[in-house]
Amino acid sequence: MDIYNELKKYADPEYREFQAKLVPNIPKDRIIGVRTPDMREVAKVCFKDAGRDLFLADLPHKYYEENLVHFFVIAMIKDFDECVSAVERFLPYVDCWPVSDQSSPKVFKKHHEKLLPYIKKWIASDHVYTARFGMRMLMNEFLGDDFKEEYADLVADKTRDVKGIPQEASEDYYLRMMVAWYFATALAKNYDETLPFIEKHRLDEWSHRKAIQKALESFRVSDEHKAYLRSLK
Repeated sequence: MDIYNELKKYADPEYREFQAKLVPNIPKDRIIGVRTPDMREVAKVCFKDAGRDLFLADLPHKYYEENLVHFFVIAMIKDFDECVSAVERFLPYVDCWPVSDQSSPKVFKKHHEKLLPYIKKWIASDHVYTARFGMRMLMNEFLGDDFKEEYADLVADKTRDVKGIPQEASEDYYLRMMVAWYFATALAKNYDETLPFIEKHRLDEWSHRKAIQKALESFRVSDEHKAYLRSLK
């Protein structure tokens, strides 16, 4: 199966222009212009295709959409060890926030104990999009009943790796935006346990303010909690 030719069937020049603005660090000539539902359909066909393993091994890919299809295919792998090995092989090639953010392997939910050491390793990575993926997996899988303060520590401590005010499209920006997203979601799901991180200013100033902003925009945070969070800006 030729993934590029399959993707070209869905190419939309106007959507390509839109995507280029979302991922300014990716050259436009590496963007085909394919909508997410169409990429997922290509991924479903690829997953069942005899050439799937050849596609997954053929790294790096040239096109932005090929990377997204790659991660969508990985997310469908049902064996945990096979899936996490495929994730580990691919993460060094992830080069933008949508590829880091759009794939969530379903098998991870059934293997939290085995997953956690990988998440810790990913968050500790110097590669921004590997760290971002690790934080997102922590947010997806270890909030609610699975929350522990030590997990939030992993994310809060990551801001020590970044200095200065992040500018949009910079790696610092995408790393700290994920920190803010994590804590805003944690405030929605584990308010009492997460609040001390905000009260004690455990995050850098930019991430602190952005986390509060995102929490204030969330319908899952109560009006009472929002009023107090405003006082912590």
